[in-house]
Amino acid sequence: MTEQTGDVTVTRDEAGSRYQVFVGDRVAGFAAYREEGEQTVFTHTEVGAEFGGQGLGKVLAAGALDDTVRRGRTIVPLCPFIAKYLQRAEGYEEHVDWNAHR
Repeated sequence: MTEQTGDVTVTRDEAGSRYQVFVGDRVAGFAAYREEGEQTVFTHTEVGAEFGGQGLGKVLAAGALDDTVRRGRTIVPLCPFIAKYLQRAEGYEEHVDWNAHR
């Protein structure tokens, strides 16, 4: 999975269990996840300080969540950043399990 906007790209690193956002060829941040059955559990999201304030966290979240939905999986937002993004974004409601792991 790769989504690109300008020189910003979001990819899924299946072996590393994370989505990564790149600016050019530099990793600017990641969203870690684990897969449990049909669920993708997002556990932690981080954007490097040198890339802060550029909206890359939102780009990363959108790319990761859109790919999760495309793959027919249920989103479990344990990560506070992903949870906050989902509370503000539209179109994910039927794909989220807010009660898993609580």
